[in-house]
Amino acid sequence: MRWDFPTVMVALVAVCGVLWLLDVLWWAPARRNNSTPSTDENGQEVLHEPPMPKVVEYARSFFPVFLFVLVLRSFIVEPFRIPSGSMMPTLLDGDFILVNKYDYGIRLPVIDTKVVAIGVPNRGDVVVFRYPVDPAIPFIKRIVGLPGDVVEYRNKTLYINGKVVEQTKLATYLGVGSGSDATGSIHLREALPAAEHDILIDPRSPRRLPGRWKVPEGHYFVLGDNRDNSQDSRFWNFVPDEYLIGRAFMIWFNWDWGHGRDWERVGTFIE
Repeated sequence: MRWDFPTVMVALVAVCGVLWLLDVLWWAPARRNNSTPSTDENGQEVLHEPPMPKVVEYARSFFPVFLFVLVLRSFIVEPFRIPSGSMMPTLLDGDFILVNKYDYGIRLPVIDTKVVAIGVPNRGDVVVFRYPVDPAIPFIKRIVGLPGDVVEYRNKTLYINGKVVEQTKLATYLGVGSGSDATGSIHLREALPAAEHDILIDPRSPRRLPGRWKVPEGHYFVLGDNRDNSQDSRFWNFVPDEYLIGRAFMIWFNWDWGHGRDWERVGTFIE
């Protein structure tokens, strides 16, 4: 079992819920049976129950909080922080993003079993998923290949099902903060079928050996937008559908450690 945030939250909800249930069924009745009588100032008999154990008091207080957080982050939306520049220029190191957890179906936390099918990923979606090499690590990339596609990457150009994905040069990129080493890269607009987005190509980086992949059913081929500085499907192949966490849709905060905050990025929707 992997020990990530959902696992911890499920464990906390379970422990608090069990303690609360035990108190309702057994411990509270036992306290009432052990109540001691006394007389108040009006001569009326009053029963005094032994105090509720602190652990039960905490469990009753925190159970609804833990349950709310678990439901919110497991089925609705979850925050993540971008830890690298592999998705530049779309996402920068230090961006805090929100991930939609229900677009691709409702999954049970921890076991990741889909219980409600809602939709499927589209080409061009920016997705957070569990890294196939180490599922405990969340990764973020862009889906470029759907099940059944033939994806090729050669001469720093993407081909899907034998057709070149057109690229339009926009400018020479000027990096900021932690991404300043990307200055000098070529900023392009890439036109995936039914989806366009920006990418970076580094002319200083050597050309990689060409590759060709057939995407199997139930899997996706993903690339980083910073094409010459991204560990993606070109290196470890495909992302299984059950490893998908959700679709990234908005930047809610930005804080590049050591370089400050960029308030203009806050509230930006991810395309």
